[in-house]
Amino acid sequence: MVDGEGAAQYVARLAAAKARDVARRFAGDGADAIVGADTCVAVDGVILGKPAGRTAAAAMLRRLSAREHRVFTGVHAIAAGREAAKVCATTVRFTALSDADISRHLGHGEFTDKAGAYAIQGRAAPLIADVRGSYTNVIGLPLAELREALAEVMR
Repeated sequence: MVDGEGAAQYVARLAAAKARDVARRFAGDGADAIVGADTCVAVDGVILGKPAGRTAAAAMLRRLSAREHRVFTGVHAIAAGREAAKVCATTVRFTALSDADISRHLGHGEFTDKAGAYAIQGRAAPLIADVRGSYTNVIGLPLAELREALAEVMR
């Protein structure tokens, strides 16, 4: 993360870098469009990415317990020399999580490779009290924003 960079800027920068890297590597291969995306969870001004392990995942879940956080996803599309960038933010509130809840969640192993240590579409679903905004954003790819970005570059 770059100093002073907020969550929205962070995911936008990473999504653009991913899309541009793929576009560079596959230039001339006939792809209609290239899309890059990146997701993070933010709470109290702290960006939570993918946990480094079980201990980090438990700490993330304790931090998210019984409170709201925001999920940010940056989407970057490239086609025919045009680029379009979108960022989506969704507010999610967890139920209160006991140590047993956290241990059970971590026991499934689903926390690995997931921003904030959870997958809303998976075993974490019963732990979620409220979602305001795009559900597909929390999964990791906001479909409305993806559609808009592709429409901009494919016209």
